[in-house]
Amino acid sequence: MDIQQRYFAAEGRYDRAQTLYARCGRSGVLLPRVSLGFWHNFGGVDPYERSRAITHYAFDHGITHFDLANNYGPPYGSAEVTMGRLMDDDFRPYRDELFISTKAGYDMWPGPYGDHGSRKYLMASLDQSLRRMHLDYVDLFYSHRFDPDTPVEETLQAMVDIVRSGKALYLGISNWPLEPLRYAVDYLREAKTPLLIYQGRLNMLYQKPIEEGILEFCREQGIGFIAYSPLAQGLLTDRYLEGIPADSRMAKDHFLHPYSRTPKLLDYLHELEAKGRTNGRSIAQEALTWILDQAGVTSVLVGASSVAQLENNLAVLN
Repeated sequence: MDIQQRYFAAEGRYDRAQTLYARCGRSGVLLPRVSLGFWHNFGGVDPYERSRAITHYAFDHGITHFDLANNYGPPYGSAEVTMGRLMDDDFRPYRDELFISTKAGYDMWPGPYGDHGSRKYLMASLDQSLRRMHLDYVDLFYSHRFDPDTPVEETLQAMVDIVRSGKALYLGISNWPLEPLRYAVDYLREAKTPLLIYQGRLNMLYQKPIEEGILEFCREQGIGFIAYSPLAQGLLTDRYLEGIPADSRMAKDHFLHPYSRTPKLLDYLHELEAKGRTNGRSIAQEALTWILDQAGVTSVLVGASSVAQLENNLAVLN
């Protein structure tokens, strides 16, 4: 790489550490209150230089946690390939300042061993993830979803053994129901590899982790909680107030459908917009603030399709 293109992290990236970070449950880990998710916008179909600019801005502002999964893209695996390229181009000197997570649990490759929660799948998937990301280990490895057809002990013991192998430092669980989560907490604690964090979908339109008692349980057990989809795939923004832009996620992404834009939602968004004007916040900032105000929430995962969008989201920390 040409010397003029080398990345040097901002010297003042930790100047606001006291307000930027929160302790993750009862652990030694501090996570940024806003973390960067790679679910969208970092795949093989996305411009690499844009991904690079977004991650530079995030790290320069103290965002140390990058969250990935084996099948993030598209295509599957390509977000991790982007992460590997970023490590080689920019972040290798800062590896020990980064907290990188990945997951396995949803479909990844064909055949009976590329999905769900078996020992075979979890271990093979993490090995593939490490190769794609050009890493020796991840800081956090998640079971991405509960598999009712695999003995839960098999899934959990595989995760324990992954930590003992040195390929992950901490364990997380995502999208598990409450009762299997209770069992997992006891099992992992007994195995001396306690659960660090739970990742669940939480936003102003979807509050099941609160309604089902998952957030309260995590808080009581000293387990961190990180919220994904905080803006409901963009619904909790001003993006769709006046219509469906041709370049929007709703227009081209199967994760968000046009029928989501209901009259009831639009009324709610206009209420949020009015509240935001009073508070000096955008709709998105109101939505992020609501999550961060929930007792037990450690961090919120935001995606970004531009530096400007990330800058707007990080303003909630001011």
